[in-house]
Amino acid sequence: MRKSIFAAGVVLTAGIAVFSYSQFGPAGTDDGQPSVSIAKPGKTMPAFVSEDELKAQLKKKRQQRERDMNKSAGAANESFMTDSATLSAPSPASSAKPEAKSKDDDGITNTQVAGVDEGGIVKVHGDHLVILRRGRLFTVKVGDNALKPVSSVNAYAPDVNPSNDWYDEMLVSGNTIVVVGYSYARGGTELNLFDINEVGGLKYRATYHLRSNDYYSSRNYASRLIGDKLVFYTPQYLGYSDDPMSQFPTYRKWHKAAKPNEFKPIVSATRTYRPNVAEDRSSMSALHTVTVCDLASREMTCHGTAVVGSPGRIFYVSQKSVYVWTTEWSNRSGKSDSESMLYKMPLDGSAPQALGVAGAPIDQFSFNETDGEQLNVLVRSDGRGEAMWGGEYAIGDTSLFRVSADAFSDGSSNASVDNYRSLPKVDGYAFQNRFVGDYVLYGSGNGWGNQVNKQSTPLYAVNWKTATVNYLNLQHSVDRIEQLGNAAVVVGISGSDLYFTPIKLGKRPDVKDPYVRPNASQGELRSHGFFYKPDNDNSGILGLPIARSGRPGYRHLAEDIAAILFLKNSGLEFNQVGELEAKDTSTADNCKASCVDWYGNARPIFLRGRIFALLGYELVEGRLDDGRLSESRRINYSPRRTMAERTEDE
Repeated sequence: MRKSIFAAGVVLTAGIAVFSYSQFGPAGTDDGQPSVSIAKPGKTMPAFVSEDELKAQLKKKRQQRERDMNKSAGAANESFMTDSATLSAPSPASSAKPEAKSKDDDGITNTQVAGVDEGGIVKVHGDHLVILRRGRLFTVKVGDNALKPVSSVNAYAPDVNPSNDWYDEMLVSGNTIVVVGYSYARGGTELNLFDINEVGGLKYRATYHLRSNDYYSSRNYASRLIGDKLVFYTPQYLGYSDDPMSQFPTYRKWHKAAKPNEFKPIVSATRTYRPNVAEDRSSMSALHTVTVCDLASREMTCHGTAVVGSPGRIFYVSQKSVYVWTTEWSNRSGKSDSESMLYKMPLDGSAPQALGVAGAPIDQFSFNETDGEQLNVLVRSDGRGEAMWGGEYAIGDTSLFRVSADAFSDGSSNASVDNYRSLPKVDGYAFQNRFVGDYVLYGSGNGWGNQVNKQSTPLYAVNWKTATVNYLNLQHSVDRIEQLGNAAVVVGISGSDLYFTPIKLGKRPDVKDPYVRPNASQGELRSHGFFYKPDNDNSGILGLPIARSGRPGYRHLAEDIAAILFLKNSGLEFNQVGELEAKDTSTADNCKASCVDWYGNARPIFLRGRIFALLGYELVEGRLDDGRLSESRRINYSPRRTMAERTEDE
């Protein structure tokens, strides 16, 4: 299913039918001025009073949608919406598909928000690395200066056929491993729980099945971990079933004879909220649910909060709340059918709030919540959210949106035009952006598409406190923006070479001399592919997977990583310390699930003073002597190698 949607995504990217606002201002206005509220705003959004009321409203909206679709049959925007809505149905088997540090300094995931871990493909548990790849979990002992494969187990329940499933993300909480996946065969999100002991042994515990549409995004991650609480966002597109409640999120503990009546609701009608707006301005095309599961007990329990709104979505998780920015997929006569809406959903389970907004962010990195829950968001005037490849072609005018926590209410109010500051527009739809310190940086590059030679590219550094705009000129495309303490690094392509350009941030941002790796391209597009390990405020080591030069972005799904490049940062002067190369790229592992590395397969790892490169089924350790990195040893943890070693031992 993901393979077929990817093909469609390429077509859309190549010749997408786009639309734009005539003016970048609050949604639902023709002159850029705030709309008049329909009622005195309440502090929080109203919930539905009963299931009967909810059903009646959903039925009414469905009938209205069907009438609208009949009027515009064959429109490209509506066909895109319909295709996306079918993701919850079973489908034939498919063969496709600032750093948070612990007290022990074991953070190895390039996370966006300190204290909010993100689902990834490699984590740490005690003396072991835990790795998720191609439908299996593996542990490798690294404690006591070891480097040895220990255990492996299928990343799914023993009683399921996983051929049409994808197991994408993993988190570790105490002695519990959670693997988050999506099953097209069973039509929902799966949470697979495993026990891990102090010697790295793995044991399957349980599977929980949640009804949802596919959470996949080419940029974002579905799951977060805050303490021992698993937090994840799931969309569900409404109006495509005779029984609207059958699409509402539920969960059950999986077993071989599991029946539909075993599903338990995650949210009820009275925990489902709607913005307080007039019916002709509201949308009930999708249900946006934030689910919190307690991992502290053996039997996982979950509760959720849901809001109804438009289907296009981008979400961001802070330590206290989940923000969901929704937009419409369909657009006629240059104007969206209903307004964009920004929801603030507290993680403590209290009632959500909302605010009418305009445009759409690009991805999760478009958001930054500061002290006092002040929210800053970089938005473009046209976008459909981040579902699948939505984040790869946001276009239109650019603006900085700033709003304080007290501006959120029941959704009846729109943000003021004063909340938006118009910014320079950049060409292209492969847009990158990142908040670093007092600045938000943005520019455009290549994304998943073909490499385009760019020898001069604008990078804008905007002080979000003062709205001061700084124009910086780079010698390459803008394909990745990452934080280096109080500075930043921009990675991109020029000709056949890969550039790493340091950006000094302060009163006046400045471009420093780049490091150029000849004949290379970026080998990993996801944010977790990068990691920076600081030594102090002015120095550290960064790592990034690299591949052959000229490689289109989408080829990372089919081609192997060449190596991981490590650079030393000394006062924003970059020098290569070495590369750790891949040697055995075989995937002869009898793969049964997740046989395409949608979330990548290579990571730089800095752990307890040691340097590793995860390269497919190889884990390579490097030794740093006098500023030069060389390989000290490597292992292959693949099923075929570990089975062969066990046979030899016997």
